[in-house]
Amino acid sequence: MDTLQVALWLLILSAFALGFISLIKPIIPGVLLLWVGFFIYHWGINSDSLSWWFWGSAIVWTLFIFISDLLLSRYFVNRFGGSKTAERTAIISVIIGAFVFPPFGILIVPFIAVLVVELLQGVHVQTAMRASIGTIAAIFTSSVVQAFIMIVMIGWFFMDALVI
Repeated sequence: MDTLQVALWLLILSAFALGFISLIKPIIPGVLLLWVGFFIYHWGINSDSLSWWFWGSAIVWTLFIFISDLLLSRYFVNRFGGSKTAERTAIISVIIGAFVFPPFGILIVPFIAVLVVELLQGVHVQTAMRASIGTIAAIFTSSVVQAFIMIVMIGWFFMDALVI
C-alpha cells in the first residue's frame, strides 16, 4: 500500500468517525459523511470492488434514515401530546442546540423550546412537559436507529471492499 492509499484510507475512516460524531453534534447528517467515505474509496482506491448491490442498498438505507428520522420525530411528539408547531420546533432546535451547548444542547434546547412553544399556544403545563419529553424520546430513538443503520452500512462497505 503506497502513501496515497494510506492517506485515502485515513480520510475514509475519518469520514466514518465524523458520521458517528454527527449523531451527537448534528450539523451534517452522518449518513452523508459515510457516502463521502464510500466515494473516496470508489474514486481513489478501487472503482471495481463495490458492487451494485452495495450501492443500491446504501441508497435504500440512506432514504430509510431520512424517512425514519422524520417519522420518529412526528410519532413521539404526537404520541406525547405535542402539536405540529412543537414538531417543527423540535427539529429546528436540535440543530440550534448543537451550536449553543454541544453536545448537551441537542437535548436541552429542544426540550425547552418545545415546552415554551406549547405553553405559548396555551397548552396545559403537564401536556407541554409531556411533549418535551416526547421530543427527547424521538432524539434518542432516532440516534439509535441511525447508529445501527450506519454500522450496517459500514460493515457492508468493508465486506464488499475488502472481503468479497
